[in-house]
Amino acid sequence: MYEGVSYETYQESDAFANGKEGQLPPAHTVKRGWMPYEYENTTEGYELAKANLMNPLMSDSLDLKYDDAKAMQLYTIYCAICHGDKGDGQGTLVQREKFLGVPNYKDRDITEGSIYHVIYYGLNSMGSYAAQLNEEERWQVSQYVLELRNK
Repeated sequence: MYEGVSYETYQESDAFANGKEGQLPPAHTVKRGWMPYEYENTTEGYELAKANLMNPLMSDSLDLKYDDAKAMQLYTIYCAICHGDKGDGQGTLVQREKFLGVPNYKDRDITEGSIYHVIYYGLNSMGSYAAQLNEEERWQVSQYVLELRNK
């Protein structure tokens, strides 16, 4: 039976023109399952996202739809510990004085774009949740935060 030659990642090899086994991905390619995010992690990027970024889950043209139960579950898992179940900034960690200054959503001028941007990059003491939530889940949570704000 034939068994293919196994290569170590960084060994020298004649298989490629540059003589290395490990190759960089082709230019302008995107990792499967990952969508590029065009807004920078700056104040200007935040303001642009706040003004221009819209939730694609709320569009009738997509197969993806907003699921309130899933959004609430994701919010409870990732956000409520600091922001509270009602979005009032009185989560368990705030009540135990582990973090202070967590905002009440009703006191903030936020949009779906600004919420998504903060989930993606983090802001102030809050870290990024881009690794924990995929794109659809980030939009679900963003919409749920807006619902909490408007209650």
